[in-house]
Amino acid sequence: MTRGKTHPYLIVFALWLLVFASSSQTMIISPILPQVRVELGIAEAALGTLVSVYSLMLGIFAVLSGPVSDTFGRRRMLLMGTGTMTVALVLHWFVAGYLSFLALRTFAGVAGGMLSGVAVSYVGDYFPYNRRGWAIGWIMSGSAFGQIIGIPLGVLLAGELGFRTPFIVFALAMGLTFLLIWAKIPQPDVALSMERLTVRGAVRRYVEIIRRPGVVPGAVSYFLMFLGVGLYVVYLPTWLEQSMGATARDIASLFFLAGFANVLAGPQAGALSDRIGRKVVVILSSAGLSVVMLTTTVVVRQMWVAYPLFFAMMVLVAMRLSPFSALLTALVEDDRRGSLMSLAVALGHVGFSLGAGVSGLLYADVGYRSNTAIGAASVLLMAVIVWRLIPEPRGTGAAAVLAAAVPSTTALETAVPGRAPAAGRRPEEGHGRGAP
Repeated sequence: MTRGKTHPYLIVFALWLLVFASSSQTMIISPILPQVRVELGIAEAALGTLVSVYSLMLGIFAVLSGPVSDTFGRRRMLLMGTGTMTVALVLHWFVAGYLSFLALRTFAGVAGGMLSGVAVSYVGDYFPYNRRGWAIGWIMSGSAFGQIIGIPLGVLLAGELGFRTPFIVFALAMGLTFLLIWAKIPQPDVALSMERLTVRGAVRRYVEIIRRPGVVPGAVSYFLMFLGVGLYVVYLPTWLEQSMGATARDIASLFFLAGFANVLAGPQAGALSDRIGRKVVVILSSAGLSVVMLTTTVVVRQMWVAYPLFFAMMVLVAMRLSPFSALLTALVEDDRRGSLMSLAVALGHVGFSLGAGVSGLLYADVGYRSNTAIGAASVLLMAVIVWRLIPEPRGTGAAAVLAAAVPSTTALETAVPGRAPAAGRRPEEGHGRGAP
């Protein structure tokens, strides 16, 4: 148990490091697959299963872990997930062939499912609503730092020391995250579910959650958010190579630049949404994103044009994620938040996978213009759903800023529906909610 008050910046750093390590160990698979094939003698057709099995297990265990974190608390789930992921990554050093690698990616997917949604849920538990955008924006930038630093470093280490080495490096980062959480990260002072944790109870909990106002539109919007990205991004490199003569170095530098766009925009968009409200940021960024997607094949006539266009696209993508995630945290009570965020993350993975699968068919049969058009339609549909069907909680915009300046527990607790601990629910042991 942590003693004393933990600075919110340390909490944000610990969760940022978690996202950095988790996303890096996921993204490193694709660029090292050719080396894995050579070193282990794996058939090319089987390489894709090393990616898909991770996503499958992550989706399954994301749904399962939500009710667990609602019952036992976010801190325990963070410790369980980071500890399991650390062990899974260390065991990658002992990969001997296809089956052992597949088993370890399955194990890592289980750990990834435990961690999916829990960082955002912790933010929802610990920070007042009018500071969640800032916190989530910085935490989610860990993924972009993984793209900028983690992946190039991992590829370099794999080339020099073998494909197993990057997993050990990311295991060290995840192990450090575990130690930080164990030593410094407190239990948020929120109510935990008193319901008995059973399969039937978990199903009943999800049924209850989806009946809440805004939850189904929120989950559908999360699905559409990643569906549109999958439709657009997966075959963008192929289109650029075939239409613009882009080289592998061009594509690598394009995505490297995209990582900087995410780092710059995510935290700023989250903080902006703390001041003016989540919905306006999500709707405006979605409208801009749909325009960028739709005009890609018209505007990009030379390879250099793709750089500012893709940079703008990734800025707009980052501008949606942290405000929308913060918005979702306020749709249910504290003891349902883990289930909701885990469900949303699982649907996001399904959306991206579906978009990636459909994008290949569209590209082959119609051309990349169809990918951009349907991706833009998906983004616009999300904006309409957010605008019309998802409520913006009280405690946003100017009112939230004033509330944050008043050191009143009541002001913070009444800013979000369901903030006060409900009768019949036990409070989680630990420390109260903090805000920087």
